[in-house]
Amino acid sequence: MGYTEETRKIRHDATIYGMPDLRLVEAHRSSPGPAEAEKVMPLLLDALTSPLTAKEKNSAKWAPEEPRILFEGNLQEAQEFYQQTENLPGILNAPFAKYTDGLPIIVPTEELVEEMLKGTSHKPDELITLQRDIEVRGGPGMMRGMSRKKGDVVKFMPMSRTATVEQVAVNAVMSGCKPKDFPVVLAIAESGGGTGDGRGGGGAFLVSGPIYKEIGMNVSYGRFSIGNPANKTIGRVGGLLWRNLGGYKESVTTIMTYGNAVTNGGFILAEYAEALPPGWKGLNEELGFKKDESVLMAASPGAWGLGQTHMPGVYRSLQRTGHGAIARYLNVKGTPGPHNYLEFLTKDIWACREGGFTLVLVPQMAQDLYNYGFKTKQEIYEWMWKKAFEPLKDYRMRGTPDESTNGWMGIERTSGKHWKELSDDYMVPVGGADPFSAYNIIVCDGQETASERFSGGHGQAFSIDAWR
Repeated sequence: MGYTEETRKIRHDATIYGMPDLRLVEAHRSSPGPAEAEKVMPLLLDALTSPLTAKEKNSAKWAPEEPRILFEGNLQEAQEFYQQTENLPGILNAPFAKYTDGLPIIVPTEELVEEMLKGTSHKPDELITLQRDIEVRGGPGMMRGMSRKKGDVVKFMPMSRTATVEQVAVNAVMSGCKPKDFPVVLAIAESGGGTGDGRGGGGAFLVSGPIYKEIGMNVSYGRFSIGNPANKTIGRVGGLLWRNLGGYKESVTTIMTYGNAVTNGGFILAEYAEALPPGWKGLNEELGFKKDESVLMAASPGAWGLGQTHMPGVYRSLQRTGHGAIARYLNVKGTPGPHNYLEFLTKDIWACREGGFTLVLVPQMAQDLYNYGFKTKQEIYEWMWKKAFEPLKDYRMRGTPDESTNGWMGIERTSGKHWKELSDDYMVPVGGADPFSAYNIIVCDGQETASERFSGGHGQAFSIDAWR
């Protein structure tokens, strides 16, 4: 069953998974719920119980043959060819880029693709596969806790396609990457790239390990801004993989509401592990790798700038002399630091949303938390997770649990009990499933004592070194 505007996408998905003539019942999004249910339920029951027709039993799969050479001609003609658009009825006939993310690209000539392939020891015709066993942490189309094995072929969503190293190289060239960047790009490809089926988060990547120096990533001032070629071109490549390898086409192969302004145009952040306080692990070590290994973590920042805001000088006043707005809030006026900045930052941070977040700190702020008493990152994750509990009577007033609890007919994860067995004062963990998956801390260079916060904690990790 699907809404009428989703029919085209559902037909595409059904074809991908071998059911091109899947039986479908359409519902209208704008009709009153009870009236629509009365109309749809008999149709749905009939569709589920009636024998399949010969046509509905058809199990043919869509397997397009795509040419290796997309265009032949001069450079100017190629530039015009790659910048083609098509009008899509589902988005009111607005132009939609056929081969790009909507921005100009570098034309992927044979020579440039060949040069890009020098950035890896992997063969051009090698399929993108998992380079290690992983325990899936969740994501579009994946069940949390599901195991996947080394050698499993990566499927690029939303069309569930496979791709070769050379095809990834083509998109790396288009994005403007250099051969030295290519192992990072291949790790992005191993993660599935892009934003999955288009309805969830994704499209963001965190880099940990020494490779950030080798390729010149910016871990300091302006790390989310313009000017640094590595950050801008590598961050952008996920969207091109999503479009060209995954087959993303809005209102045709996927349906989303608005998109994600946080990841639009590319989102990549590298860790400055040299500034970590003693005992704080880098992201690579937290995710099970060694300190000198370079890894990439796929992230899903659906929201930006969470928590209370403040001027950098107000933070410095708090920790130096105990003055300013944060000091007044913490009731430590006149008392020099260290003070627990997290008490201020997390005030009402879960009032309008659920789940955890990633906290990007400059070295001084990380050191202040260490001096206050947080000797490991894990201690901070647990502190924030416990801070987010609220009574069930309040949790019922939120907008998302009606769906996430299966209409309150499911099992609450921390107690193991049916939701309807719990009392009104039972404390529900609004801040995520567990401390580690819900929260994350990255330390970057900088002197201005202000933090960046975006939704999502620890995600799936992929080895960059495996793609050298």
